Amino acid sequence: MPLTSFFKAPSFQDPALGQLVRTRGQWRAAIALGGTTPTPLALFGTAHEPDAAGIAAARQIQGAMDGWRPAIEQALHEHLAPYRAAISDEPASEQRTALMSIERPDQVWAHVSLKSAAIIRMSGGVTTELAYAVAWDEDHTLGARFQSGSLVELCGSIVPA
Repeated sequence: MPLTSFFKAPSFQDPALGQLVRTRGQWRAAIALGGTTPTPLALFGTAHEPDAAGIAAARQIQGAMDGWRPAIEQALHEHLAPYRAAISDEPASEQRTALMSIERPDQVWAHVSLKSAAIIRMSGGVTTELAYAVAWDEDHTLGARFQSGSLVELCGSIVPA
């Protein structure tokens, strides 16, 4: 149910997600996704309320994370490969040693942090985008994008929610 005031940003109370506030053109909240602090969440909608399909997708993130984890770590590991090749001849450093020690996809998590989650429209469908900062590419935020429960791409540069 939307709550509005003349001087306050519109808000919407969702039983699962809590209070969402409309700012910077999106509905925003925070969601617990296993980290020590809640993860920022953004989703699309009208000026009056979040999109119903967006709300439904946001409600599914927590339950889907464990199932998505193998696909995300595999995509991140593949993204790391050219960076490892590029630094293989560099002088030893703490970061080089840490990155060169990542041999399996499940080892990427020590070098990755989840920055935000967003529900966006992409290719005509509702898409969940998880924004990750990675130690090997400090200039970009990577976006793991899911549609209908499947990873559709790991985008190499996104703007976090």
